[in-house]
Amino acid sequence: MEKHDGPDSGKVRIEDPWYDALASGWGELDGTGAPAPAVPPAHGRREDRGARAADVYLEVQRSAAFQEVRSRYRRFVIPGTAVFLLWYVGYVVTATAAPSFMARPVAGAVNVAMVAGLGQFLTTFLLTWAYARHARLRRDRAALDLRWDTQELTRGAAGGGR
Repeated sequence: MEKHDGPDSGKVRIEDPWYDALASGWGELDGTGAPAPAVPPAHGRREDRGARAADVYLEVQRSAAFQEVRSRYRRFVIPGTAVFLLWYVGYVVTATAAPSFMARPVAGAVNVAMVAGLGQFLTTFLLTWAYARHARLRRDRAALDLRWDTQELTRGAAGGGR
């Protein structure tokens, strides 16, 4: 909300009740006028735990199980996307370059363009179904196992190996 101060209408002041209320650890100064550290020295171990958790995620990313899940994902998505985009661009190009072909009747008032347009919707639903089925049968179990393993490793890293 903007407010104008007195006769000087060129000065604009922003009325924000939260402007002066700093979050804990944000923008505060230590006794020397320098910014206070974001993490208090008493909690310095938190950075070490975060670094260990990051190492866990990097280790998981390099693992054979993770690479297999990503590979299965790519083997479906890249060809599926390429085929769908070719089908879509083919429809647009044909509609633009060959309007007489697209206007050719198929059955009564239904022409080739209408059939191909409905085919676009059908293939969208078909591709969505195929993706969900592929994920369920080929990736979900491995990804869930990987997630559980990662959670166990990060708990161990965060807790200092408790």
